[in-house]
Amino acid sequence: MESATITKVTLRKEKLRSGKLSLYLDYYPPIWNPHTKKMSRREFLGLYLIGNPKDKFELDYNEEIMLKARGIRATRELAIINEEFGFLDRTKKQADFLEYFESKTKEKYQKWEIVYKHFKDFCNGRCLMKDVTIGHQPKDNPFYAVETGDGCSASSV
Repeated sequence: MESATITKVTLRKEKLRSGKLSLYLDYYPPIWNPHTKKMSRREFLGLYLIGNPKDKFELDYNEEIMLKARGIRATRELAIINEEFGFLDRTKKQADFLEYFESKTKEKYQKWEIVYKHFKDFCNGRCLMKDVTIGHQPKDNPFYAVETGDGCSASSV
């Protein structure tokens, strides 16, 4: 059995000129970033620590931020493991299906744009991945119902 190299996710700090510490995740080996369409080693979290905490409040603040950053690191690592071994990643269920669908329409033909606009209207502009059920049209039923998680349904002929 071939050994798989799983990307290691490390939480790191970078000191800024202002004295604050910026928190970021370091991926090794690098991972694919779907937004930039490039391999990437860093993901800046937008979380900052107070460089030299002066009192208990600042220490407590830093501690809370570190807890949140560790949670994000663990979530990212689990997502990588799930993807590597083919497990269902629950965090992806919260992703915006309409955003995904719209990005796919740009790669396809004009018909896809029309379908996207109708689907967006159908679900009132809000549809998460968890709301979409993948199914097939039964051969004996020309009217096939599609149901989203918010109780909306549509039929196709």
